[in-house]
Amino acid sequence: MGLFIDGAIILLYFVAISAIGLTMGRRETNLKDFALGGRQIPWWAVMASIIAAETSAATFLGAPGEGFEKRSLAYVQLTLGVVIGRWVVATVFLKPYYDYKVYTVYDYLAIRFGPKTKSFVSALFLVMRTLASGTRLFIPSLVMVLAWKLFAEQGGQSIKFQPVTSVGPYLVAIITLTVLTAFYTAKGGIKAVIWTDVVQACLMFGSALIAIATLLNHIGGFDALLKAVPAMAKPEGYFVTGFEEAHNLDFWGYVKLIFTGEYTIFSALFGATMMNMAMFGTDQDMVQRMLTAETHQKARKSLLTAAFMDIPIAAVFTFIGILLYVYYQKNPLHLPLDPSGKAINSDIFGSYILNVMPVGIRGLVLAGVFATAMGSLSAALNALATSATNDWYVPALARRGQYTDEAAMSGARGFTILFAVLMVLVASGFAYMKVKNPDIRIIPVVLGIAGYIVGPMLGVFLLGMFTKNRGSDKGNLIAIVVGLLTTGFLGDLHIKVLDPLGIKIMHPEWLPQISFTWFALIGSLTVFLVGVWFKTPAEVLAAAKRKAEDTDSDDDLPPSLRKEELAPEEAH
Repeated sequence: MGLFIDGAIILLYFVAISAIGLTMGRRETNLKDFALGGRQIPWWAVMASIIAAETSAATFLGAPGEGFEKRSLAYVQLTLGVVIGRWVVATVFLKPYYDYKVYTVYDYLAIRFGPKTKSFVSALFLVMRTLASGTRLFIPSLVMVLAWKLFAEQGGQSIKFQPVTSVGPYLVAIITLTVLTAFYTAKGGIKAVIWTDVVQACLMFGSALIAIATLLNHIGGFDALLKAVPAMAKPEGYFVTGFEEAHNLDFWGYVKLIFTGEYTIFSALFGATMMNMAMFGTDQDMVQRMLTAETHQKARKSLLTAAFMDIPIAAVFTFIGILLYVYYQKNPLHLPLDPSGKAINSDIFGSYILNVMPVGIRGLVLAGVFATAMGSLSAALNALATSATNDWYVPALARRGQYTDEAAMSGARGFTILFAVLMVLVASGFAYMKVKNPDIRIIPVVLGIAGYIVGPMLGVFLLGMFTKNRGSDKGNLIAIVVGLLTTGFLGDLHIKVLDPLGIKIMHPEWLPQISFTWFALIGSLTVFLVGVWFKTPAEVLAAAKRKAEDTDSDDDLPPSLRKEELAPEEAH
């Protein structure tokens, strides 16, 4: 009976979310509708969509893993950078995007610098978002595979966790989830994404609160929590300066400690600030839903409200991990362990959901897991399809004189399916890595991939936003390459990428191996410092000024089809 109730709840969720997606996006007729929803989406729906897009299954399952391992809310202090970074984006970035009536943020780069900068940065986005979202796509398969083991092999009876040693079950789960999400995303475009995100955001946060109530009941309330984790009654349970374990270090030792620490007050104020400026100012996946609001003022309201909502959301999911630590101390039977006997942090919440939660509540929380996964996946698919269509496919159609609204829409839907396939491949590869090395942590991998690429992307946008005549196509290409190489060398990537090629690079002991939380700052700062040496051509600046002053331009066509919107060398 319990199996039937939980299954019915999950099935009802899948049916309802697909119906909402198909209904809301049924009148898509051109790329403006598919990509921007006609710029008619209410600000509160945009806010909910932002929350759903950024709160992926990596947060739902990964943040509890961080709370479990650290036994503190240190991860939450990164939200300080969330608020600061998004305030800068809301204040500086959004108005130019609306002034130039862009379809993707990379249209802005074509106007400010030239077509080569736009193409290069757009290509970086397509690579980064496919890798990062593909990696995140693997995460809900962890719970789906556990659920399959529990119900198919044990008839819904409690089981002791055993690591899955084959990629096959993960692959089936990944494909199932992707097919369901890609179906309504390809059909309904951004409207389907946003309105399903509204439902998914509510379900996600509601199921997390239910999980906290269930855990508190199982461990015996807050008194039991404070006895098991005394730090929760002290300030260090909430903030970590980064110097708690430092003893007798010299000045350079403290500097290295700052840049190698993942969750410190320094990475929160500086690293996370730049990361959020990059994600919400330059990543089409996040910016696209903001562009659906009617005005930049409403888009700003959506972004800032979502930023402040991130604080309780991050706290809730990290707090779940701390409660799980207390629970498993008392009841270790279902604690997921690898062959060496070490806890597998990415599976601790999933094992609790399936083995301990009461019938009905279990089904609701599982639906919450799938909601977070589908919300972030649908957003990524739509953003990738929009960028590929607007930045690459539409210009190609225009050069051949073959552009029509129907051709653009067919291209956008085709790219949605293409990127869904690519994400399945990436997720399958990460599943293989996870099977081979269960100790891999989710949050550092997902944020590390994103931070490595969006940092240099942000540097180019900073050149455009904070200087009047610096940066050029040539200079930006050089600066981005230098930024990628610098971030890769200072971080972990130089070893992991080059070693398989037989290239050995000795990392000097005196040089700090920076944490993933600093990738965006290092990359953006490097690109800015290199790119600022190059001057923007006068004719490009003149054309950009004319476009900013043109308030009558028709934005029903993609920017690449508006002759007055092209860089001078493209207009002839």
